[in-house]
Formats: sequence, structure tokens, C-alpha cells
Amino acid sequence: MEVLTGKVIAISIFLLIITMIETLAYSTRISGTRVKLIATAISLFSTLVLVSRFSSMIQQPLTAKLIAEAPEINKLSFIEEQYRIFITVTSLGVLLGILLFPTFINIFSRAIIQLSIERGSVISTLSKQFNFLGFKKILTCIRMPKLAYLKDITLETIPKRLFVLNVIVSAVITIGILSSLYASLLVPEDYAQVALMSSGILNGIATIILTLFIDPKASVLADRVIKKQTDYVYLKSYSITMVGSKFVGTLFAQVVFIPAAYYVAWFAEWI
Repeated sequence: MEVLTGKVIAISIFLLIITMIETLAYSTRISGTRVKLIATAISLFSTLVLVSRFSSMIQQPLTAKLIAEAPEINKLSFIEEQYRIFITVTSLGVLLGILLFPTFINIFSRAIIQLSIERGSVISTLSKQFNFLGFKKILTCIRMPKLAYLKDITLETIPKRLFVLNVIVSAVITIGILSSLYASLLVPEDYAQVALMSSGILNGIATIILTLFIDPKASVLADRVIKKQTDYVYLKSYSITMVGSKFVGTLFAQVVFIPAAYYVAWFAEWI
């Protein structure tokens, strides 16, 4: 039986879109700072996250179904190969998001202004862009990544602790569901459902770190830049830190995928 099936390709496409959107969402704060509408930018950020999570809701059951369709011979190795494909696709999604980062800073800047004019109506904002003039404006926003964007960014402006934290968070989020699904194969059948429901012990830790130590710093930094209390270069450095550490985190996920699965399996039997 082939590892790369039609279903694997379909899930990979979902993952590519999800990860790209999550990566591009980091550019909303830069866009909001540029147009001085940070609260509206956070609203747009929340909308993008919602789209990403909705896509995840479709993708996760499909990923779980692969276990039922896997051959009984060398089932663990077969599933591991398929899941590692998904982790690799996640890395590619981050890279695609990084390539589109300058373009979407411009697009989001326009979108934030339009969202403000429409008084927060996302549907109205989108509907006014689905026409020839709207698409033409989007085409004028296309920018290729340039080394000039890194101007003035040094090791001193890069938040190193934030980089390390986001590597951990990104790795855990990348393999949270996959490790739990894999763990269901490692435990006795009676504990399989417990393992499937235990992804929270991984994703929960990542969410706590994200909520307490990462997101607040980003919001405060954006506010300080708008008030001219901090140089804009620090906000650029933050964005590079987040997308760069997210990419490294997806690579690190390849290393922790199996150990995390055994941890979930142990937890499922221990409780």
C-alpha cells in the first residue's frame, strides 16, 4: 500500500493552507502599527485564526481515519511515515507564509483600513474586494522578500528568549494531535480512546506559554511602537523572531514527534 495516497495529499493541502495563514497572521500587528489601528488589526488577526481553526476541524478527522485504513503489517511505521509527511508540509507552509509576508503586510494594511471604515464588518469588507478593482489593488500589493527588510536588525533587537519559547510552542502545536493519534496505537485497545483525547496535555502546555508569555509581549510592543516609545525595528525583529522560530519549531517537531507520542501513551495508561 502506498504511503502517499489521495487522502494524504488532501490533508497536506489543508495543512499547507492552515500553516500559511497562521504564519501570515503575524504580519497583522505590523500592518496595524503602520496604519495606527492596532485594535482593528487584532480583530483581523482573530478572524484569520478562526479560519485556520475551522480548517483544522476538517483536517483532523481525516488524519485520524488514516489509522483505520493503514495496513496491519508494519502499521506503526506506515503511520509514522504519513505523519512525518504532514510535519514536513507544515514546515513548507511556514516557508510559503514567509515568502508572502511582505505582500500580506500591504494587503492587511488595506484590509485593516477598510475594516475600520466598515465598522468591523468582515463580510462587508470582503464583499467590496471581490470585484475587478479589488483584485487589481491586491495585485499592486505584491512584494518579494528583500534583504533590505532586515536592515537595522541585530542580535540585540532579536528577543532570544521569545525565540526559544516559540520554537517549543510551535513544535508542540505541530505534533500535538499527530502524537496523540500515534499514541493510540501504542497503548492497549482499551486505552486507545484515552490517548486520542489526551492531546490537551501537549497543546495545553503550548497554549499556556503562548497566552502568558508570547501574545501579551507582542501587543504591548505594538502599542509602544505606535506611541513612539520604542523603535519600529523592534517590532520588525519580533515578527522575524516569530516566523523564524515557528519554522525551526516545525523542524524540531520531527525530533519530538515519537517521544511525545510515548509520553501521551504513558499518560493515557497512568491516569
